[in-house]
Amino acid sequence: MLNIQYLGHSCFMLDDGTHRLLFDPFISGNPMAEAIDIKSLMPHYILVSHGHGDHIGDSVEIAHQSNAKIICNYEVGQWLHKRGITQTHEVNYGGKLNFDFGFVKIVNAVHSSMLPDETYGGNPLGFLINIAGKNIYYAGDTGLTMDMKLIPLWCKLDVAILPLGNTFTMDIDDAVIASNFIECNEIIGMHYDTFQPIKINHEEARQKFADAGKKLKLLWVGESIKVDSGQ
Repeated sequence: MLNIQYLGHSCFMLDDGTHRLLFDPFISGNPMAEAIDIKSLMPHYILVSHGHGDHIGDSVEIAHQSNAKIICNYEVGQWLHKRGITQTHEVNYGGKLNFDFGFVKIVNAVHSSMLPDETYGGNPLGFLINIAGKNIYYAGDTGLTMDMKLIPLWCKLDVAILPLGNTFTMDIDDAVIASNFIECNEIIGMHYDTFQPIKINHEEARQKFADAGKKLKLLWVGESIKVDSGQ
C-alpha cells in the first residue's frame, strides 16, 4: 500500500510505511499551504526536480532537520553543499538508481532552471519512481514532449503526477495528450491554482480527462490517497 499526500503546488509525500519520499517542497512560501507544519516533515529522501524557488523551496531546512538524502541534478547539488547539505545523490538524464525503497529513473523535462541566488540550475528533471511495487511518474515542470512516449517502454505506470496549470507548464489539453503518451489512466494534477497565472477550472479539467477515458484527481492541500492493487 502506498500513500500519496499532496502538500501544495508540486509538493507530494510518498509513504510506503517504511520509506518517505518528499518531492519539491515549496511550503513556507506557498499561501495555500499555511496549514502544513514543515517541522513535522521527516522524509528519508527529498527529490528536487529543478532549481526554481517554488520547487527547491524548503529543501535545505527539511534536509537539515531530517537528515534526508536529496536526489537532484549536479548543479542543484553543488548549491546545496554550500548550504551545509552533504547528503546528495546527483543525477542526470538516463540514470536509473536503486534504493532501499525501489528505484528512481531520471527522465526528460522541458523547462528552465535557475536557483534562488540566480545561478544556473542545470537540467530540469522528471522522475520515474518504483516504490511499494508501484510505478509512479512525477513529471516535474514540463511542457508536452514526445520523449514521454518512451516511458511505457521502461515500465507500466500505476499513477502519473502531471502539471496542468498552463503559462509555465503544460495546460490541461496537453496534459491529456501526455497521459495518452505515457499510457496511464490514473492522473494526479500539480502546479495549478497557487498563483493567478496558473489557476484552472477544476470541473473542466476533470471532464476533459474523463472524455479521454482517464481519471484526474485534484487534491486539496494536505489530502492523501492510497494506491493499492485495485487502484
